[in-house]
Amino acid sequence: MMAAGQAAQSGAEVLLVEKMSRVGRKLSISGKGRCNITNTAPITEFIEAFSPNGLFLRQAFAQFFSADLIDFFRDLGVDTVCERGGRVFPASGNALEIVNALIKFLKKTGVKIFLNSAVREIITKNQSAIGLRMVKANSANMKKTDFGKVTEYFSEAIILASGGLSYPRTGSTGDGYKMAHAAGHHIIAARPALVPLITAGNATARLAGLTLRNVQIKILIDGKKECDAFGEMTFTDFSISGPIILTVSRRCVDALNLKKQVHISIDLKPALDDNKLDKRLLREFEQFGRLPMNKILKNMLPQQLIPVCLEQTNILPSKLGFAITAEERKKLRSWLKDFRLEITGYRPFAEAIITAGGVSTREINPRTMESRLIKNLYFAGEILDIDANTGGYNLQAAFSTGWVAGRSAAK
Repeated sequence: MMAAGQAAQSGAEVLLVEKMSRVGRKLSISGKGRCNITNTAPITEFIEAFSPNGLFLRQAFAQFFSADLIDFFRDLGVDTVCERGGRVFPASGNALEIVNALIKFLKKTGVKIFLNSAVREIITKNQSAIGLRMVKANSANMKKTDFGKVTEYFSEAIILASGGLSYPRTGSTGDGYKMAHAAGHHIIAARPALVPLITAGNATARLAGLTLRNVQIKILIDGKKECDAFGEMTFTDFSISGPIILTVSRRCVDALNLKKQVHISIDLKPALDDNKLDKRLLREFEQFGRLPMNKILKNMLPQQLIPVCLEQTNILPSKLGFAITAEERKKLRSWLKDFRLEITGYRPFAEAIITAGGVSTREINPRTMESRLIKNLYFAGEILDIDANTGGYNLQAAFSTGWVAGRSAAK
């Protein structure tokens, strides 16, 4: 939508082809329906967030960045608010306001929209994109004879902004990868990113519904620390999720795909070092020594976590505090600082916020978003091999690359 509107605003005659019954379906559910459009972080932090391909976005961000995006929506009547971590949302807290503003922008600039229309192929000639083949789906205002009809449209420029594979019900089913590959582009293997992780054993299922706040996690790949994060995580019936899990998930997914061993170590008491935690335990056992361990631990852990803790440390729930040995106290201290789970898999694309992988950025001109292989073919958004953490980074990249692609294609 950004690419189409910018191209039209730059003087081009633009046709936006959408295979779903309405535009912006994925955008309307982003940010849990609130739409985190961008972040107030400086460009250097944005580039770092998109590592290892962040430098590719420098040119696009230099042309259209977060302040420009906020002004763009303000001109369309959408006020924004900045929340924790620099996250920017529409003030209404409603993603549909962003979608409707973009539709308003398309109408204002004169973009023609074809709904229920699936592009099947980019037509190329002499290493140049010249048109597309499209299949009309069924819709209420269509003649039955037109259903499934293949139509060819020809154009001086084509922008492929079809998204990735996450949330396939919104239309993101990887069609763009197939079209780009057929045109000669190299596709970096697509895999889920910002996705919940599956663990071994039954601990996760037993903890379903539990949210841990202010915990420190580190990811171990083949026994070596890969990365860490601090904040909030949650347990579900099938997996672990939450902001810090999603942040590290891409590295876990890549490691699992390489058949490496992946573990997560959870520090439940990051504010206390080993010495301070040991003193805290001694105080608890001294003060509540006549109580059983499953009651003493209520002062230190969520109720749901206590049975798992006692089971994994081999301490009887009924054992009284004054009877705890030094060795048992050491085990408990170690567990509180290193509650470890083995990561064995990850949830499907339907549960992933974004897609990692896509069209290789080496084959795209970062100043214009034009293909280096096929003239007059441009790319924008998640179809590119760019992905970042949560916080508005990914949508800003989509809007920035769309802005650049639209204006470049119009020229």
